[in-house]
Amino acid sequence: MALASGERGNGFWYEEQVTKELLIKAELRAISFDGQSEFQRIQVIDTVTFGKTLILDDHTQSSAVDEHPYHETLVHPALMAHGAPKTIFIGGGGEGATARECLRWKSVEKVVMCDLDKIACEECRDKLPEWSEGVYEDPRFEIHYEDALAFLRNWDGPKFDVIIMDISDPIECGPGIALYFKEFYEETSRTKMTEGGVFVTQSGACGLLNWHEVFSTIHSTCRSSFKHAHGFFVEIPSYGCPWGFNLCYNNAAFPQPQDWDPKEVDARLSKSIKDIETKPMHAYDGMGHRGMFNLPKWVRDGLAKETRVMTAATPVFLT
Repeated sequence: MALASGERGNGFWYEEQVTKELLIKAELRAISFDGQSEFQRIQVIDTVTFGKTLILDDHTQSSAVDEHPYHETLVHPALMAHGAPKTIFIGGGGEGATARECLRWKSVEKVVMCDLDKIACEECRDKLPEWSEGVYEDPRFEIHYEDALAFLRNWDGPKFDVIIMDISDPIECGPGIALYFKEFYEETSRTKMTEGGVFVTQSGACGLLNWHEVFSTIHSTCRSSFKHAHGFFVEIPSYGCPWGFNLCYNNAAFPQPQDWDPKEVDARLSKSIKDIETKPMHAYDGMGHRGMFNLPKWVRDGLAKETRVMTAATPVFLT
């Protein structure tokens, strides 16, 4: 709705491009941090619409209003597909919220998180403590500040039941582009995942205007690297559009997530998560799961036609 001149708030706004032709704007209340690490610009702001928000290199990463839908969607379908994960690796995940959701599972014995940017992680822990919610005090959690690709390649500990990539989009100058390559997916599934292991990655915008930017290519790459790859999505208003993910496996205890019965999902969640009665999910449940894995027709048609595969020789960048 267009606003009259007298209804435009305090005059301070945060704006971000959704596409080349579309901007999203939110009235700004405060900036609690604005700094530069070795790797990226880091901002923590507060807007009227989205509350406290983490911004990296001028792109929204997480906001108070919709961080639960994002992190619950990223984590719980993958852990449900495995059934009873004990060991989990998180690439990225600097806010600590991905680890928070993993550590809710009774079966989980170890969560290893690797994020490149220590300053970003520390600022999130200080300025956004609700996101990590005691993660750093949990003895099952360990964190490493280094390149996730190199870390995984050098990892000689137990294989992981679930690997979660909560990383930045594939940007040409970004440090994590290789974490979207077919070579990484195949090497990781072969050498770092247990039998029955599950892999999930955030996969970029999945809206009507932008599903083709990287989501379809990431899905095509996953499809060529694993026996099974399932695209799914959730509405994230602070991103300006629905957001996509890909859940992948060669063998899983609970395959074909698009066909799971909602009542069975709810029953397994209640059995698996220790505090679900006192801390219910914000977004994820059986009926929500069914919706997440039923992509709109235009996305399904696009995925069926997509032939690009991301490799070191044929990268696809978000521009």
